[in-house]
Amino acid sequence: MFRDIGQMVWLFWRTVMALPKVFRQFRKIEEQFFEIGNSSLLMACILSVFIGGVLALQTGPPLVERGLSGVVPGVVGMSLCKELAPVMMAMLIAGRIGSAMAAEIGSMAVYQEIDALRTMNIDPIDYLVLPRVLAISVALPLLVIFADLVGWIGGAVVCATNPEITISWQAYFTYLSKAVGTEDILNGLIKSFAFAVVIGVVGCHQGLRTIGGPRGIGRSVTKSVVNSIVMILILDYFLTRVLLMFDM
Repeated sequence: MFRDIGQMVWLFWRTVMALPKVFRQFRKIEEQFFEIGNSSLLMACILSVFIGGVLALQTGPPLVERGLSGVVPGVVGMSLCKELAPVMMAMLIAGRIGSAMAAEIGSMAVYQEIDALRTMNIDPIDYLVLPRVLAISVALPLLVIFADLVGWIGGAVVCATNPEITISWQAYFTYLSKAVGTEDILNGLIKSFAFAVVIGVVGCHQGLRTIGGPRGIGRSVTKSVVNSIVMILILDYFLTRVLLMFDM
């Protein structure tokens, strides 16, 4: 475990050191960015609208019974933008994109295409890792913003249509705007950026160290998803502690 962590830290450092070469890889970054968006946007929409709806269903009736109906939009909004949207979108991306990164780079490693790149004096970090890490680092925060908006709408629909809650659309978004501030949205974006870097580095690391043919590719994909999810949850705790120190 410690060996893998050390290798991933080293890979991350080499990726950071390759940032001055980013303009050479702009086309590949663009391709990766749109691939991530196209493959994840619909699932992000479905996931977010139902998360917002479930939050409203779970918290709405008990709060209304206690005369706190105005708190429901704030609970939905804060829960989504500070915690649920970043974590759930990160897990979605880890399952769809992180696994794809591990499989694609792992296939190249097994069939010696990475060795061929080195033979042509092309650094795999510059050519394979840097575009993927940068693309996912931009795409995931944007998906989180989209998830926030769609989740808030899902909560509004439930609040407006559920007879046990009955909060109008106008009242819902009025309460929401008072409860959720810019710092709350920024909190989720900081987390999502950190999660994206973790997913990109873990996926590329597992791909680069793939050995053993198709079975090895399958192991790398599985390890990529599992390790990413575990590291996301651990990092989420520590980021939450740090951000609370800054009142975010």
